[in-house]
Amino acid sequence: MTIGKLAKLAEISTDTLRFYEDESLLIPAGKTEAGYRLYGEGAVRRLDFIKHAQHCGMTLSEIRQLLELRADDSSCCSDVRSLAIRKKLQLEHKIKTMQVMSQALSELIDICTAEDRPLDNCPILTALESSIAKQNHDPH
Repeated sequence: MTIGKLAKLAEISTDTLRFYEDESLLIPAGKTEAGYRLYGEGAVRRLDFIKHAQHCGMTLSEIRQLLELRADDSSCCSDVRSLAIRKKLQLEHKIKTMQVMSQALSELIDICTAEDRPLDNCPILTALESSIAKQNHDPH
């Protein structure tokens, strides 16, 4: 099938398909005499795999690793599991970091009474500026 038909079936753009090719995530099965890319039925399954892996938070680099593991006869399920565990730990760390950020914003929002004060008297800006000043003077 052509790149246009594959893009339509996979519900992604042809530019995305070309990008996946550039990233070695997708390889055309062949080309027509005119040089148009042709893809086999396995391309749709591979694109579904890529989309599902992205939905699980995997980067394109990590997806490439998974595809390489899949193609390597010496790989086993524990290799894939290790990659999945590493990703889960990364995501949990990001979640904790974002929770800390959210709490810090909540604290800033709580100190602001939303009065129509001039910006020079904005408690959020003042708190951020004093925090920056503390960081610049902190010897640690």
